[in-house]
Parts: sequence; structure tokens; C-alpha cells
Amino acid sequence: MHPILRHCLSHAAVLACGLFTIAAGLQAQTLSSPVAGGAKPAAPAPGFDLPAGQGAGVHGANSPFPPLAARGDVVPWSVLTAVKTKNEKNRILPVFNLDQMALNQKTQRIQGFMMPLDPGEKQKHFLLSSVPLTCAFCLPGGPESMVEVKTKTPVKYSMEPVVVEGRFLVLNDDSYGLYYRITDATSVK
Repeated sequence: MHPILRHCLSHAAVLACGLFTIAAGLQAQTLSSPVAGGAKPAAPAPGFDLPAGQGAGVHGANSPFPPLAARGDVVPWSVLTAVKTKNEKNRILPVFNLDQMALNQKTQRIQGFMMPLDPGEKQKHFLLSSVPLTCAFCLPGGPESMVEVKTKTPVKYSMEPVVVEGRFLVLNDDSYGLYYRITDATSVK
């Protein structure tokens, strides 16, 4: 594909996603957070009377998927999304607290919604998000609301929440901008 055409198509996708988001925002006035206790909504963007995203992502009230059910055997998203950031040499880097650092290099369980990175029914490398996807072109939240997952054996794709267990890594300066990764993961019921 010609580079200019690819550039135009990528901008068209961003524009289409933005219009979808605006339309969805006009229809759904109430938002809920998947984080226990809920996060306080951010102020509307200047010039728009639409809700803006916050830490764990935005789960629309009209979503066909319910928010994640509370489970005592998984790391709560409220712990992962409490990360702070700092600007360093034109980059935004995470600043992890003690609770997040205590998870590093240890076996952990994470619950979330699958975001496949490859085509196919079975996935070995995917993102786990605190909220479900609402637009094929958009991420549902920032890097604090996602965990990169690399599994030992393929996991069947599901639009329902999944739980994985594996070696949890806290990433200080990931080349893709991710904050968390879980490796050698297995699917848990």
C-alpha cells in the first residue's frame, strides 16, 4: 500500500472512531467504573460536554458486557491503575508505588477482557483490559488499565472476562509504553 494512502486511511480510522465515541457519549450520559469504589470522572474536555476518560478506562452504561465482578483471588485493577507518571525527555514514564512493586516477579492472577493481537480463535499473546472494547479502532483506557499477556499454551478468545495466572512484571521503560506484563500465563476458571 502506498505510504500516503496508508497515512490517510489511518487518519480516517481515527476520525471515524472519534465520531463513534462522540455519538456514543451523547447517547450514554451515565458512566461506570470497573474499579472497586469507582474513580472520580475527569472534567469534560474544553468545548465539549462529553465525559473524558480516566485511569481504568470508561465502561459505558449501554455496554452489553457487565463490569468485572469482584474477585478476591485476583489483583484488583484499582492497584494497577493507581500508578503515577512523570515526564522525562519527551516521554511519559510510570512511577510505581510500593503495592505495585510488590507484585513484580511474582506469580499473580489478573482478570480482564481480552484484546487479541493476532487473528484466530486461540491466542498466545494478547492484552487484558479492565474494560471491554467498545470500538475496534480505540483502546478502552491508558497503559495503566492494560496488561500484556504471553501464555504457555493458547487461550480461546472470549468476549467474556477471563482470568490468567503467571509471572507478573512491572515495566519501568517498555518500548511499547506498557506498564505491566504477565508471562508463562495459564488460563484460570
